[in-house]
Amino acid sequence: MTRARVLIRPKAGILDPQGQTVERALPALGFGGVSQVHVGRMVELEVEDPSRLEDMCEKLLANPLVEDYEVVLLP
Repeated sequence: MTRARVLIRPKAGILDPQGQTVERALPALGFGGVSQVHVGRMVELEVEDPSRLEDMCEKLLANPLVEDYEVVLLP
């Protein structure tokens, strides 16, 4: 089995209300100098055939119309 991590985030130019909320809240909490915040998600899984991960992302794990994803194979 191969362990993998899929990082999913909104595509550039797609509205990210969660990221905007975090970006506005951080200075209010004393964390200035932060910009371009994007909130995404991470999926970790073990697969027998890592070559199928791209297919999994395109069909279920990510919405390729509005999200980018990155597959990272873990040791």
